[in-house]
Amino acid sequence: MNLVPEEIETYCESHSSPESEVLKALVKETYENAKLPQMQVGHLEGAFLKILVRLTRAQRVLEIGTFTGYSALAMAEGLPENGKVITCDIDPVNTEIARKHWSLSPNGKKIELKLGPALQTLETIEGPFDLAFIDADKENYLKYWNKILPKMNSGGLLIADNVLWSGRVLNPKEPTDHKIAEFNKQVHSDPRVELLMLPVRDGMTLAWKR
Repeated sequence: MNLVPEEIETYCESHSSPESEVLKALVKETYENAKLPQMQVGHLEGAFLKILVRLTRAQRVLEIGTFTGYSALAMAEGLPENGKVITCDIDPVNTEIARKHWSLSPNGKKIELKLGPALQTLETIEGPFDLAFIDADKENYLKYWNKILPKMNSGGLLIADNVLWSGRVLNPKEPTDHKIAEFNKQVHSDPRVELLMLPVRDGMTLAWKR
């Protein structure tokens, strides 16, 4: 289910700042060599994350779900020279594609990859963070949320991807549909944050920590 017509998304991309050459090359290799390349954050969402990093004047960013590294690099491009992205993933194959392209960017030095189950990794990571992005296994979204939010600065921004789940949250049937719908319900009632859900690509929730 396309939430936004393809021609509208293409128009928006053509009227947005272009991707860096490294990001373009990363997209190409992802679609040539990675399984499920559609999981990659696209041009518009990557540019949105980059601008959010700049608007929040973030110094430290946390990401759950690296895939082939597009979103991590897009956010790193928005960071100051002394900024840092810590990104967590469990897949050594896809993250090798990420490492390859990060090494070709002057912003790659801002990225630190932590391989292993993210829930375990989060136990070892010290906050605070200015911005966090959750885009990993949907079954654990609420667990990630509850582990990350205490590590966020007051006024920090926590972003969750795929919260519309191709529209299936309207009529959940499969277990993952129910997990995302329950996540949306729980975070909506979380008194620690102020929320905005947006129909960007597959849905993004922006949560400002009080």
